[in-house]
Amino acid sequence: MAQPGAPRGGGELVVETRQLDEVTLLYPRGFINAHTVRLFEGELHKALADGRFKIVVNCGALQYIASAGLGAIMGAIEEIRDNGGDLRLTDLNETVLNIFQILGFHHLYQIYGTEPEAVLSFRPEQAAP
Repeated sequence: MAQPGAPRGGGELVVETRQLDEVTLLYPRGFINAHTVRLFEGELHKALADGRFKIVVNCGALQYIASAGLGAIMGAIEEIRDNGGDLRLTDLNETVLNIFQILGFHHLYQIYGTEPEAVLSFRPEQAAP
């Protein structure tokens, strides 16, 4: 069962974190832009510093992501993947999804419709009997 983390932030962005087994879940709420990106980056980097490289960003409450937020994701992905992990996205609203599609990020990151799908995608496939 996921354990809630204390929400961090204020004003334009709040980021809550949870752990679900080996997956770190990030819940940004509001706007990720040049003024708020450090908060989002900080939560990403905390996960990496703790050796947690399987990350799901649930964008259900993310209203907008600017280039600074996209840069934060790009800046972390090499370390994540070099350590056998990945960053997966879920619950993108139409605005955020359009931004990812226009910039081609949907080719770089796996995007899921629901959080459970994204979390389950990290489980190894069952070997056939």
